[in-house]
Amino acid sequence: MDVLPYILVTAVTVGAMYSLATLGLSLVWGAMGMLNMAHGTMLTLGGYAAYSAVTTLGLPWYFGFVAAILLGALVGAILYYGLVRFMLRNPAFETNIIIATVGIAIALENLVLKIYGGQPLGQPVSLHGTLRLGVVPVQTQNILIVVMSVTIMVLVAWTLKTSRVGRAIRATAQNREAAQLMGVPIRKVYLKVLAISGALAGVSGVLLSSLTQLSPPLGNDPMLKAFIMCVVAGLGNLPGSVLAAFVLALVEACTQFYLGARWGFPVLLILVILALIWRPYGVFGRTQVTRL
Repeated sequence: MDVLPYILVTAVTVGAMYSLATLGLSLVWGAMGMLNMAHGTMLTLGGYAAYSAVTTLGLPWYFGFVAAILLGALVGAILYYGLVRFMLRNPAFETNIIIATVGIAIALENLVLKIYGGQPLGQPVSLHGTLRLGVVPVQTQNILIVVMSVTIMVLVAWTLKTSRVGRAIRATAQNREAAQLMGVPIRKVYLKVLAISGALAGVSGVLLSSLTQLSPPLGNDPMLKAFIMCVVAGLGNLPGSVLAAFVLALVEACTQFYLGARWGFPVLLILVILALIWRPYGVFGRTQVTRL
C-alpha cells in the first residue's frame, strides 16, 4: 500500500500523455473513417519542433508547445491536400489510406533521421523541481503534463460541443451524406479534423519526449498503444478513448511495478483480447444494424 500513491502518479501522468495521442487518432477515425498510420510520426515531429524552437531559435521553453502545435496542424493540412483529398472517392479508401499513411510515416521518420541524426536528444521543454502532494513527491514536469493534457482535452470537448466547427464535425461523424445534404462543407471539415489531430499529436510528442528522449522512432510505441486504446473503447468514441487511456495506463503501471517492465505490454494485449472477445465493437461502442 505504501507504493500505491507512486503508482497512481505514474499512471495518471502516462494516461494523460496517451489520452492526447488517442484523442487525435480517434477524432480522425470518428469523423472520416480513416486510420492515420502517420499519427505517431506527427507526434515525433512535434517533439523535434519544440526542440528546434528552443535550442536553435533560442525561444523561451513554453514557445516549444506553440511550435509543436503549428507544425502538427501544418503537417495535418499537408496530409489532406497532398494525399487524402485525392483518395476520398475511392471505394477502398479505408484500406488504401492505411497503406498510404504507412508510407508517409516511413518517409517522415527517415527525414527526421537525416536532419537530426539517430542520436537521442534531451527535450528542453520541461520544468525542473519537485512538489510534495501529501506524502508523495511529484516532479513538476508530471504536473505540467497532466495540467496541459486535461486543459487541451477540455478545450477540444468544448469546441466539439459548442462551436460551429464542432457541430459540423459531429454531424459529419454521425452521417456524412446527410451532413453534406444540409450544407456542411465536408472537405473543409476533413481538413480541420486532420489539422486538429496533428496539433494534438504535436503536443503529445513534446510531453512524451520531456520524460524520455527525442529519437526518430519516438512515436511508434505511443501510436500502437493509442490504436489499442481506440479499439478497446470503440473506434471513434472520444470520451471512451480518453477513459480507456487512463485505465490501461493504470493497469500497465501496476503490472510493470509488480511483475517487471517487460510484462507491461503483454498484459495490456491480453486485456485487449479479452475485452474484444466480450465486446467485439469496443467496450463503449455500439452495434450497428444495416437493413438490406
